[in-house]
Amino acid sequence: MEATRLTETTVRTLKLSKGSEEEIIFDNGKGGVPGLGLRIRAGGSRKWIFQYRFAGKSRRQTIGSAAAWTIDAARRKAREMRVQVDGGIDPKVEKEERIEASRTTFKGVMNDYQEARERDLRPRTVVEYKHHLEIHWKPFHELPIKGITRAAVAGRLRDIIKTKGPVAADRTRTTLSAMFAWAIGEGYCDENPVIGTNRASKDTPRERVLEDEEIVAVWKAVPDNDYGRIVKLLILTGQRRDEIGSMCWSELDMKKKLLKLPIERTKNKRKHDIPLSDRAIEIIEGAGHREGRDLVFGSGAGGYSGWSQSKESLNELVNLKEPWTLHDLRRTVRTGMGRLSVAPHVAEAILNHLPAKLIRTYDRNTYEAEKRSALDQWAAHVEALLAGKLASNVLPMKA
Repeated sequence: MEATRLTETTVRTLKLSKGSEEEIIFDNGKGGVPGLGLRIRAGGSRKWIFQYRFAGKSRRQTIGSAAAWTIDAARRKAREMRVQVDGGIDPKVEKEERIEASRTTFKGVMNDYQEARERDLRPRTVVEYKHHLEIHWKPFHELPIKGITRAAVAGRLRDIIKTKGPVAADRTRTTLSAMFAWAIGEGYCDENPVIGTNRASKDTPRERVLEDEEIVAVWKAVPDNDYGRIVKLLILTGQRRDEIGSMCWSELDMKKKLLKLPIERTKNKRKHDIPLSDRAIEIIEGAGHREGRDLVFGSGAGGYSGWSQSKESLNELVNLKEPWTLHDLRRTVRTGMGRLSVAPHVAEAILNHLPAKLIRTYDRNTYEAEKRSALDQWAAHVEALLAGKLASNVLPMKA
């Protein structure tokens, strides 16, 4: 066992000593919480644990995955557990009692489900699931899990349609169905009452692609702040919102002009290297380093978080022909590269989309040179648009 000062960077980069299968690095540095430790195993597992003494015995309680729990969140949880211990409550026994309660109530199953899934889901998805289950399905919280009927679910969905709309109802319906499928596998119940209920919306796949003049309008309207820089980087790279919003300096190689996303930061759990154009580098450098913070954007425990309010403010500044979302920029980049004759497999590699199974099995090429050429070409296209040139003035580059 070892003591050191833990930071967001060290949590991701600490390695096991040679020949070691497991180590616990305790948070004993300045600002740390006694008893909080990061357990690292040879298989790649990184989990927060809390070690304490109760009734004269040493005990250990798992808090959660380091990929899902920030160091600040883990510290808060460890402090809560310390308060329990000081108050004569054993956190391990308290958790066991909560697990027992989860066998009978919706709320208990919900808590266990969230804890079980948080290590497999992206942080943004965890937040969405949490909102659906804790807010939309709150009237079910104290009901016996086995007593929830299809009629009760259908009735609640009708209420959600009236207050939040059909799309929101369908999404929260999907979350509930996933929870019941998991609960059946854990033996908490025998049936999924969501099966057989009606979907409320058509919710067809989005096809929105911004036109050239719309790209220019958005670029020129975004404010000179974190949100504005993120939007510009989304236009230049085609990456997912949270991949840019939670970008870290430790993931950037400014000399090689490369953003290197680890597997825990990508949707498909595959590491992803994104070549950066000169304009993208300029935008990132404009954010500036913030003392004691590895994250490029935002100011809280995680990355940038003011998405909804910032988008609403941007919508007031730029009035496009049709409603649009930040994810539409990703589709816009992919479509635009196709128009510039970028090879489809290269464009898909830039988006970190998994190729067809056969290609995935035999083709291990990462296409780094081709990806850089394509993104530089796309950046030149965007620069031309901003300069008032016609898209036809930007010609496809030769391979």
